Amino acid sequence: MSAPAAPDGAGEKLDSGVLKVAGVVVLGAIMAILDTTVVNVALQKLTIQFGTSFDTIQWVATGYMLALATVIPITGWAAEAFGTKRLYLIAIGTFLAGSMLAGMAWNVESLIVFRVLQGLGGGMLMPAGMTILTRAAGPQRIGRVMSVLGVPMLLGPICGPILGGWLVDSVSWRWIFYINVPIGLIAFVFALRVLPKDRPERTGRFDFPGLLMVSPGLAALIFGVSRIPSTGTVASVQVWLPALAGIVLLVGFVLRAARIDNPLIDLKLFRNRSFSTAMITMTVFCIGFFGAMLLLPTYFTLVRGESALNAGLLLAPQGLGAMLTMPIAGRLADRIAIRRIVLPGMLLLVLGMVVFTQVGADTPYALLMAAMFVMGLGMGATMMPITSAALQTLRSRDMAKASTATNILQQTAGAIGSAAMSIVLAALLAGKFGVPTSQGQLAATAATLNPATHEAASGLTADAFASTFVWGLVALALCLIPAFFLPKKRIVPTAETGEDVAPPVPMH
Repeated sequence: MSAPAAPDGAGEKLDSGVLKVAGVVVLGAIMAILDTTVVNVALQKLTIQFGTSFDTIQWVATGYMLALATVIPITGWAAEAFGTKRLYLIAIGTFLAGSMLAGMAWNVESLIVFRVLQGLGGGMLMPAGMTILTRAAGPQRIGRVMSVLGVPMLLGPICGPILGGWLVDSVSWRWIFYINVPIGLIAFVFALRVLPKDRPERTGRFDFPGLLMVSPGLAALIFGVSRIPSTGTVASVQVWLPALAGIVLLVGFVLRAARIDNPLIDLKLFRNRSFSTAMITMTVFCIGFFGAMLLLPTYFTLVRGESALNAGLLLAPQGLGAMLTMPIAGRLADRIAIRRIVLPGMLLLVLGMVVFTQVGADTPYALLMAAMFVMGLGMGATMMPITSAALQTLRSRDMAKASTATNILQQTAGAIGSAAMSIVLAALLAGKFGVPTSQGQLAATAATLNPATHEAASGLTADAFASTFVWGLVALALCLIPAFFLPKKRIVPTAETGEDVAPPVPMH
């Protein structure tokens, strides 16, 4: 009989076995998350390389995102049916194949197809990896393992533009895909050796009708939302028709899932108050934060005239701030009430965002970088503790389904937030330059590049960014409301939550 854990969570350090599993999972997460951002800085280069339009080349990013949305719902069922280790190896192999083929692409059509293949592998990596890691560590250490898994989730959007800008400028656009190959091979070999073997669990009948609702529904909704920046209006048939179709399919799935056994996504998880509160907080947070963060590199390149590489480097203070608070927040999440960590983190985010609502064409870089550092401190104390609050009260057998639901909400909310901020910015720019909404950013770019109009155009463009950041500030402030209802006391794993926790990870 094992000794009980200390009341404050002491003595529950991550052993070397869990740390090895975490290392493998982080490698996979780095690949998947980097590839959602590293391509963005190369789109202009790819447009010239393949002699195509920007609308067409956008599918290199959109196709990857839609593939992620399509495959994530299947991951929870597949983890139970085939075992998480086997599924993780399949995900890495699929991602590697897509990366290699994308680097060898001979035209824009082949590149889009191979990016979709890459996305199918990438969509399985995060939820499968999260399931493996949380099962290995057990509920009493979820806060710490979430802080480990949060490193690539925070640094990916920062390092992606830096790495992508350098590879495109100094090496070749093909290496934004080839760079995944050595990382993926290392991750595959270590996954074979390190990840604990698990046996497939008996699952109910596969919810194929649910798959036909939720995967196309998510893809259609995200596609419709992603078309807002290019069309310039939500009234465009390219926006409202797929978005409406997606919403109808998702509502149909929810109504059906509430009446059947073993649905593709287990909605019974939301009966858990801690889980549902954390998911509401996470959704509002992703809409506000990731939507606003999308604007930062554009501000630096459009208003301040920085290169893609320099714009990426200027985002580094945010990552540094997050790296300082994330390990501390992870340890505290297993010892004290989650709310006592998240609320101060949210206040730091709001404080940092206030600076950007006042941004101008000549705002000192020192002030902007200090604000990003403060936001990074808040980010490190927010995102992973929220996820910990969602998972701490669940049984090990529910981790796969919970990880799937978490990743779906993050992807969808992030896409909605990015599109919403893009359309607000485009509309404001259009108003200032007297052009249609869809032409707002093009007009601002042309005016800022013209020496005769540069000074006036930079001021007008900076004003548009400042007003857009106000919307991000409002969303982050609203996030404080659900965050207030996060657990008030430290969650102690009970027999119900910990009864089927996986045994300790074997040493290798």
